[in-house]
Amino acid sequence: MNSRLDLSADQLLTTTRTVRKRLDLERPVPREVIRELIDIAVQAPSGSNGQTWHWLVITDPDKRAVIGDYYRRSLQAYFANRDAAEPTVDPERAAVQERVRSSSSYLGEHMGDVPALVIPCIEAATLPAGNQAGLWGSILPAAWSYMLAARSRGLGTAWTTLHLKYETEISELLKLPGNLRQAVLIPTAYSIGTTFKPAARKPLDEILHFDTW
Repeated sequence: MNSRLDLSADQLLTTTRTVRKRLDLERPVPREVIRELIDIAVQAPSGSNGQTWHWLVITDPDKRAVIGDYYRRSLQAYFANRDAAEPTVDPERAAVQERVRSSSSYLGEHMGDVPALVIPCIEAATLPAGNQAGLWGSILPAAWSYMLAARSRGLGTAWTTLHLKYETEISELLKLPGNLRQAVLIPTAYSIGTTFKPAARKPLDEILHFDTW
């Protein structure tokens, strides 16, 4: 249905990046494309094959604007708290984080302009007090699969949960039932250019442990 990029599985996995400034805010994303992406995403594992997921796709401009405003307010609070903490980082990492902040700020100002806002949700009347891995493990793999499928078709996405500061308000806006929990917000648009590189990561020897710490 949609043209595919010539990417190997390894290339797809290592170049699916958080896209913020390179989201095309002017080009609509056809509904049938979103449907195709979600149809692929729900092949992901689900605990006990429960498949208790639901996918909200917000394209209405007024609703996108409201969600965008909530997101911007949450992002501003996040930056304020982080600035107050004043973490000590090395200059190289500080430069990287400043670039992340710049692109995050851009998305914060334009979240409501992104053509499609996708919110994967999971049914849960209450959240477990202890281990929640089983619950979220039944929706987050599907959300990542959605982003991989989008990347392979020339779309950009971003993974963010800052909107959850206003989860109740957004649930009311979208008329969600009380037992539906939002997992992540994935702004979705065609990307401006499709060439992305693997990101810098910590050396593997610093984080890899066999048998013991």
